[in-house]
Amino acid sequence: MGGRVRSARVRVNAVAPGVTLTEGTSAGEEFLRSVVERFPAGRFATPADIAAAVSYLAGDDAGYVHGTTLVVDGGALATRL
Repeated sequence: MGGRVRSARVRVNAVAPGVTLTEGTSAGEEFLRSVVERFPAGRFATPADIAAAVSYLAGDDAGYVHGTTLVVDGGALATRL
C-alpha cells in the first residue's frame, strides 16, 4: 500500500504494541510480575507509550519513515520473549 499512495504524499506505517497495561488488563498479578521480569525495559507499556509512538510516526520528525512497522514492546521481540 505504501507504494500506491506515494503520489498523494501519504506515509503508510504501523505500530505493533506489546503487552500494554490498561484498566482492562485481566491477567493475574503474579503472572504479570513473572512476565515483566523478563522484559529488558523492566515494565509493560502504558497507553501513553503507544500514543507517543503514533505521535512520532504522524509528526514531521518521521517525514522520511515510510512503509515500516514500529514495534513498541520494551525489547520483548529483540529477546524473543
